[in-house]
Amino acid sequence: MSLAEMFLWPGTKICEFLRVDPEGDAGLIRSMFNMIVYLVVILGFMWALMG
Repeated sequence: MSLAEMFLWPGTKICEFLRVDPEGDAGLIRSMFNMIVYLVVILGFMWALMG
């Protein structure tokens, strides 16, 4: 597994769960799910450090 595949793994798994083609639509749906996952992770990490 390459580094790029590791970063895209959460969005790919969410797309597979929702039965959406992660490679279709130029990967925009997968990118949206990845953005949401990483946003929650980073905001949670920052909240834990600042709180």
